Amino acid sequence: MYTIPFQTINWQSVKKTEHPGETGTSFWQTVLLDGLRLRIVEYSSGFLNDHWCQKGHIVYCLEGEFVSELENGESISLSAGMSYIVSDELSSHRSTSVSGVKLLIIDGDFLKPL
Repeated sequence: MYTIPFQTINWQSVKKTEHPGETGTSFWQTVLLDGLRLRIVEYSSGFLNDHWCQKGHIVYCLEGEFVSELENGESISLSAGMSYIVSDELSSHRSTSVSGVKLLIIDGDFLKPL
């Protein structure tokens, strides 16, 4: 369990960091709390992640659309208002976006397998 006191996050004041993909760029605004990471992530048009991710996430699509590709060949399209959830080490996945997307991504120790 975590003890996080009531607080607000003004995302406009959280610095963006740039992360190049295999193609395109992602921009992250990151807030770290004990065992928890909150991010607003934006993928540029033509973005393709540069690696297969094993990390667990709760992902909520705020704007635009993207595809989450699974290493087994499956592809899932998500658009504004949709989410996906996966625990650590349960899926190799990567994201791609044709026209860009804005996501809220939450991950942390609570997604580790028991």
